[in-house]
Amino acid sequence: MRILVLGAGGTGGYFGGRLAEAGADVTFLVRPKRAAKLAETGLVIKSPTGDATLAVKTVTADSLSGTWDLVILSCKAYDLDDSIASISPAVGPHTLVLPILNGLAHYGPLDAAFGRDRVLGGLCHIFATLGPEGEVVIMGKIHRLTFGERDGDTSPRTEAIAAVMAKAAFDSVHSPILMQEAWEKYTLLATMAGMTCTMRADIGAIMAADEGDAITREMYEECASVAAAAGHAPRPAARELALGFNTDPKSRQTASMLRDLEAGGRTEGEHIIGHMVDRAKAVGMATPLLRVARCHLQAYEVKRSR
Repeated sequence: MRILVLGAGGTGGYFGGRLAEAGADVTFLVRPKRAAKLAETGLVIKSPTGDATLAVKTVTADSLSGTWDLVILSCKAYDLDDSIASISPAVGPHTLVLPILNGLAHYGPLDAAFGRDRVLGGLCHIFATLGPEGEVVIMGKIHRLTFGERDGDTSPRTEAIAAVMAKAAFDSVHSPILMQEAWEKYTLLATMAGMTCTMRADIGAIMAADEGDAITREMYEECASVAAAAGHAPRPAARELALGFNTDPKSRQTASMLRDLEAGGRTEGEHIIGHMVDRAKAVGMATPLLRVARCHLQAYEVKRSR
């Protein structure tokens, strides 16, 4: 199975690197500067579960030719249009596209570009970034990639992917209920992003505020109600996990969106929070806290663009 990974940043670099480490036929589609860096130093992974320095294959947009069996898409949501254009030459009649972006808003554009049957469902749980020397840095021991058919169950094509993933040094989950799991992650993530960005603080600091716990729980319930309206109400264990994660008084965790915001960069605000609000509006559901979070992020983007 020939696998093309778009980008070699924190997420794509880690999962693609671990697949290459396990002997999979992996090529990274990267910009020329990143290709030169990888040729010089290799793909460097720093992780609590094991470091690695790997010689990897790369290709740039100018030299991309032929088609792949699987394309793993791990870009930021605001780069989705450019990413679709970049991978389009690599997508043939039998290519499968596996997005592991946050949220759910990306499926519409991907389906429009490649056809719904070619776009699998995917998500990942990992805290990853790039270090100052271009190394992939993993913060914590969670490194899980979940994938499957979006209409449920499994298939020979996802089973083939599962066989490849199983050899890599990360946790892979071939899920027969992929969209349920995707919604459960989305509700957790939207709550964390909405709260930490609006409050400009980590989870523990929010919990130390008088109304922090209550407001966080109210925002989660807004997200969970949207998921329920879509037919994917969080299961009890997922609800307990999300609330426990987002109300841990000892946590110093923030959403990556807050880190982007604090660095003065673009955010995935519309893709994560905006899409949740739009889904609620479509079914006549009130989400006042999510609306405030969206307004906050939109105002930031306006100010940033001036």
